[in-house]
Amino acid sequence: MSRVCELTGKGRQVGNNVSHANNKTKRVFLPNLQNVTLLSETLDRRVKLRVSTHGLRSVEHNGGLDNWLLKTSSDKLSPKAAKLKSEVAKAKAAQA
Repeated sequence: MSRVCELTGKGRQVGNNVSHANNKTKRVFLPNLQNVTLLSETLDRRVKLRVSTHGLRSVEHNGGLDNWLLKTSSDKLSPKAAKLKSEVAKAKAAQA
């Protein structure tokens, strides 16, 4: 399982540990990923996703999972989230 947020695409970053003597060694910065269950109000079901805490805050800021998915471009999303986005869009179109 790769360490990438399914909503924002945030992944690992590479940097250096710098000692007091200014020696530099490579290190990895991993995103804070959480396994969460989010509610899709349009589909009326729960969805399990692996999301960074930054992504989770963004979802809450935009008013829920459905609004977040419709505002975000599909190339940033994981295949699972992109499929969910298309399902939400179809359900919204059927309601209107």
